[in-house]
Amino acid sequence: MTYEILSYFVDAYRIFIAVFSGTYILFYVVLSFLSYWAIVDHLRFQKYLEEEVLIRSNYLLGVSVVAPAFNEGLNIVYNVKSLFSLTYPKFEIIIVNDGSTDDTLEKLITEFDLVKIDFYYQEKIKTQPVRGHYKSKNPIYSKLLVVDKVNGKSKADASNAGINSSKYPLFLCTDVDCILKPDTILKLAKPFMENDTRVIAIGAGIRISNSCEIKEGFLYKIHFPKEWYPRFQELEYVRSFLFGRMAWSQINGLLLVSGGLGMFDKEIAIKAGGYWHQSLGEDMELITRMRKYMHDRKEEFLIKYIPESLCWTEVPSTREILLRQRTRWARGLVQTLYLHRKMFFNPKYGRTGSLVLPFFFLFEFLVPIIEFLGILSLVISYCLGMMNLNFLLVVSATVYLFYLSITTISILIDEILYKSYANYKELLILLGMAMIEPLIYHPLTVYASLKGYAHFFMKKEQKWGVMIRKGFDTPNKS
Repeated sequence: MTYEILSYFVDAYRIFIAVFSGTYILFYVVLSFLSYWAIVDHLRFQKYLEEEVLIRSNYLLGVSVVAPAFNEGLNIVYNVKSLFSLTYPKFEIIIVNDGSTDDTLEKLITEFDLVKIDFYYQEKIKTQPVRGHYKSKNPIYSKLLVVDKVNGKSKADASNAGINSSKYPLFLCTDVDCILKPDTILKLAKPFMENDTRVIAIGAGIRISNSCEIKEGFLYKIHFPKEWYPRFQELEYVRSFLFGRMAWSQINGLLLVSGGLGMFDKEIAIKAGGYWHQSLGEDMELITRMRKYMHDRKEEFLIKYIPESLCWTEVPSTREILLRQRTRWARGLVQTLYLHRKMFFNPKYGRTGSLVLPFFFLFEFLVPIIEFLGILSLVISYCLGMMNLNFLLVVSATVYLFYLSITTISILIDEILYKSYANYKELLILLGMAMIEPLIYHPLTVYASLKGYAHFFMKKEQKWGVMIRKGFDTPNKS
């Protein structure tokens, strides 16, 4: 009897896997077409409003660049100097020292000739206490404002302090270690000014700076990473930013604007409550709450995505740090879905409730669980002598080849449009990495996801962890 019951469940799970895999592939085929159309539309209409005309316009919107910093003494000076290279007529730079225990604040004060000032600070979003604001005595650095605050144990709390201190209607949230292209603000601010429908947030492509040549905070030469883990993450970034997010942008279904590079309508972000400091996925949670706010008010809105690489950032280069980061991301995903569970299939929330959130539940949250159960069913089938080798080969080959096709297309589109790599050798190595990613790297991300889910449901104490940075390679002096 026990054998028959197990056999029944194994057969039922095989059918479920086949149906789920087919649905998964179908959804991503649809997303691939949407992504293609979104990229074509972007290239076709990017000259709708000439950037030169926009810069000279009286209606140019000011932008506050908010960059939290915790123990960033290694590169903080170069990072801030890099932000000064941004080419936009009306912006400010807000560095939030989130209670650093190293020499971050001291280096800022010394390098930029800062003094503490009287500052009218309105705490529109609740944060840990702000100890003071600093401005430079040197007019060259007049755009710089440094906010010193008590550590809030999260990037969200520091970002909120920066938002509270900002003076412009748009804010660009980034990481202090990020290297931005000079025209980043202009590219991101443009959609806010050229759309009739209110744009409340916008994101763009992020690339990996590991192994890139950086000179005094400026991107000197792009290379794909030398180390294995960053190489695999390069594949993820190209696939997710250029492929997935462009598709969701096309149907106004974006649920995630990366915390490393995102521009927001400050009024809506504040009214939605700002970043939630207890979230482990504060970027996704804020977008979900902003969407909810606009739906509740029955106001039309857009959240857009630009298919251009405007930002380079350092990613985990070791297995330990990578797993810690992905565990936090997974916990942030389930945390956000659970927090906003009442939006699911609620007609009040439009496509956010009927399509976007259910998609993330089925194909982001459930996939690692289904993969784990699939492996478990294979083990049981083998032990009971019920292994269906043909079924296993067909399903595995279909999913693998489909994944490889999507990844390859994403890499080639990126290379054709933006020439992101130094030579074809780097491109070929990256394509080679795509062939082994499902066998070597993907199991690690599945493990991290399951661990993050377990931490959430077991209500384990939340920890954001520390991203240990190596700093950047510098070009050889000739």
